[in-house]
Amino acid sequence: MSENANVVALPTGKRFPEARAGGISLGAAVDAGRFKLGMRRLAAGVSIIATTLEEVRYGLVATAVNSVSADPPTLLVCVSQTASAHDFISRAGRFSVNVLHADDRELAENFSRPEFRTRRFSFGEWSTATTGAPVLDSALVAFDCLIAQEARVASHTVFFGQVVDVRLSDGPIDPLLFWNSSYHTAEAGPR
Repeated sequence: MSENANVVALPTGKRFPEARAGGISLGAAVDAGRFKLGMRRLAAGVSIIATTLEEVRYGLVATAVNSVSADPPTLLVCVSQTASAHDFISRAGRFSVNVLHADDRELAENFSRPEFRTRRFSFGEWSTATTGAPVLDSALVAFDCLIAQEARVASHTVFFGQVVDVRLSDGPIDPLLFWNSSYHTAEAGPR
């Protein structure tokens, strides 16, 4: 973990205060399988989260990326604590979020395959950002971040990144999307 980051560990047992809302206890949880089925209907942009620690690059594919604040510019990424890059992101104290173009489907698939773990960065063209994190040259946008805070929640860690640089693509905006357990494009365009 970065020396400047605050880590917040939320309780793993009872996660919600005992309260009642409309007769339902906030501690009640829906079945995990049903929750996953519901989440598969949530379309999300696909990003590669990347970091460098001791001159070695680490990365993973993520769909749980969101803005937090514009002042200061901050975003969050949710990373499974069992992901191979998780501990390296935390220890490095920096990461990049590389939002993938629709043409980057094969890159996303390669980053998702454990057998390619040691050569993930041989796919695509990569540069080094201000913080030292790797950035994908073909990304729709690449956010270069320093970890401001971490929150461990159940099986994941939420990394809050203060954005120190943004690289925007000059090409067409055609993001790679993920829903219902597969990749898609936004062919229909704006409505």
